[in-house]
Amino acid sequence: MTIDVLVVDDSAVVRQVLTAVLNEAPDINVYATASDPIFAQQQMQKKWPDVILLDIEMPRMDGLTFLRRLMSEQPTPVIICSSLAEKGAELSLQALSAGAIDIITKPQLGVKDFLLDAKHLLWQTVRGAAGAHVARRAPSAAVTKPIPHAHAVDLVTMTATTDSIIVIGTSTGGTQALEEILSKIPRTCPGIAVVQHMPEKFTAAFAKRLDGLCEVDIKEAESGDRLIPGRVLIAPGGHHLEVQRSGAQYVAKVFRGPSVNRHCPSVDVLFRSAARAAGRNATGIILTGMGDDGARGLLEMRQAGCRTIAQDEASCVVFGMPKEAISLGAAKEVMSLSQIPAVLGGRA
Repeated sequence: MTIDVLVVDDSAVVRQVLTAVLNEAPDINVYATASDPIFAQQQMQKKWPDVILLDIEMPRMDGLTFLRRLMSEQPTPVIICSSLAEKGAELSLQALSAGAIDIITKPQLGVKDFLLDAKHLLWQTVRGAAGAHVARRAPSAAVTKPIPHAHAVDLVTMTATTDSIIVIGTSTGGTQALEEILSKIPRTCPGIAVVQHMPEKFTAAFAKRLDGLCEVDIKEAESGDRLIPGRVLIAPGGHHLEVQRSGAQYVAKVFRGPSVNRHCPSVDVLFRSAARAAGRNATGIILTGMGDDGARGLLEMRQAGCRTIAQDEASCVVFGMPKEAISLGAAKEVMSLSQIPAVLGGRA
């Protein structure tokens, strides 16, 4: 089966290179390109694509407006081709929230060489998107957080139990899944550490965005951060995240290192650290994503006595990582996305 792709980008060079690179794959066909969403709509009237590669900043109609309209009328797998710049990161996160499947980051200089070098990643991302479950997305409302008095913050820090922690790993489709889960849990939930496969410069914006939508406090992890009730730590892009024991407390360790299972941060790195540091006091949850990162780490968690959970196929955008974990016998339980908030002390 051939995957028909529509490339929408205002750069003629990007359109040309993406077409050449993707058409090298035997199962991918770029059947049309467009310089903006208006031209894209004309191409889509002739033939509907299996996957759309979409730039965000374009003339006449921006990619975000086009994406929202598309996802409300006829949901279709969309991959965002975005700049690594800070503005591009924020817009890309809005696109993921609106229903985009994944992000391909492109540098502001040397775009042609980058795309040529990244062809295997491009092929993998398009193939994953073609098999993704795409659904309409409802807009999220911001949450007003309570502002405790200063002495109350100190009291919570001193008395909070750190006996129980939760570690979560996800990739493609994970930004939507995490938003759905974390927006339903209270500040009394255990400390949570998360690896979401995401480039550098994106994770800080992602954490900030989630923090504005959720009752719990969410931040990009830094070494020394404590895992305490009501706090969620997101692994920074380009850095691994581990959980370590410090007396009666659990703390984060953030460090640069080689990719594990082609990813940095890696879910396996986080899960294995939780198995070592917390044992049966930890719960591991593997969510939607391509590939197998996290499956072996979750198995180590189960062998260490942890509770282990995999998201079910029906609620996954891409049933890759959970499928591998289930196949290995790493997941003791399989749940739909709607059931998982209850595990974290929230409402299902």
